[in-house]
Amino acid sequence: MPNIILFNKPFNVLSQFTDNDGRPTLADYITAPGYRVAGRLDFDSEGLLVLTDNGRLQQEIASPAHKRWKNYLVQVEGDPDDKAVEHLVKGVLLKDGLTLPAKAKTIAPPVLWERVPPIRKRKTVTDSWLEISIREGRNRQIRRMTANVGFPTLRLVRFAVGEWTIEGLAPGQLRAISMRTPVPRETSSRPSKKF
Repeated sequence: MPNIILFNKPFNVLSQFTDNDGRPTLADYITAPGYRVAGRLDFDSEGLLVLTDNGRLQQEIASPAHKRWKNYLVQVEGDPDDKAVEHLVKGVLLKDGLTLPAKAKTIAPPVLWERVPPIRKRKTVTDSWLEISIREGRNRQIRRMTANVGFPTLRLVRFAVGEWTIEGLAPGQLRAISMRTPVPRETSSRPSKKF
């Protein structure tokens, strides 16, 4: 029976257990021999990491072939209009090709923990929030998508992978789950985004 760890990765922590350069890693927060990350998060991104002790499940969670939605709260520089949001939804042409259609919408600022260090505020530039869901995981994909439509990402928080969320987990906290049933391929559940 596979087991899963849901971990709320803090800002500037690597999505791996070792680092030759002395940067913070998962080993600073988790002792879990035999567990591997199923879909990494960038060093400067925050939120949900799913770890499992089952290689097949790890591949299934991470693979775009299984169409598992990954949901992000994205603080961007500027105020995206309907045209920019529609561009994100239809797909953005990046250097490595056109992204798959996404789900995207503007949202009110979510209730989140304070980031350390905080986002730099500029008096002359506004910022706003988007909720973006994708089914693939290219390198720095969300950041490249928002930059492509003219709204650079300031903060990126993954709050869900499929049916798993970070609801109730502060940065650096984890929740262990024992899988007794097959993993659903698609879910329509939506977290409340209160942490």
